[in-house]
Amino acid sequence: MSDAFTTRVLNVASGSRETVVDLTRDCEAFLRETAAGRDGLLNLFVPHATAGIAIIETGAGSDDDLLTALHTLLPADDRWQHRHGSPGHGRDHVLPAFVPPHATIPVLAGHLELGTWQSVCLVDTNKDNPNRQVRLSFLG
Repeated sequence: MSDAFTTRVLNVASGSRETVVDLTRDCEAFLRETAAGRDGLLNLFVPHATAGIAIIETGAGSDDDLLTALHTLLPADDRWQHRHGSPGHGRDHVLPAFVPPHATIPVLAGHLELGTWQSVCLVDTNKDNPNRQVRLSFLG
């Protein structure tokens, strides 16, 4: 494969509770190894029907606020047609319509071009699947 395109799968243990996992350091480490100071694009993709990628502030409560907002929009109750798994699991399958399973971020001189308070996060509301994969791909 060309040096212009490099991809790797990141395995993430998201656990058995709803969570927001900050992947920013993992993305930066991947770029240190692959971007070699080049400009380009970092794409993240979650090949799961019940998880997504968000670019949000973390550490100041916004990650918990996101989960609270998702509970308001997508309650974990018996209203969902998709009924296997934990009670309310059908909401997890609607999550990617609100938090998409992908994000693309500019890379300048080998570094993520994020705002001061932005972090790249995996959003996982599915308590039935404690292990996730995130594909990181650099094009530059």
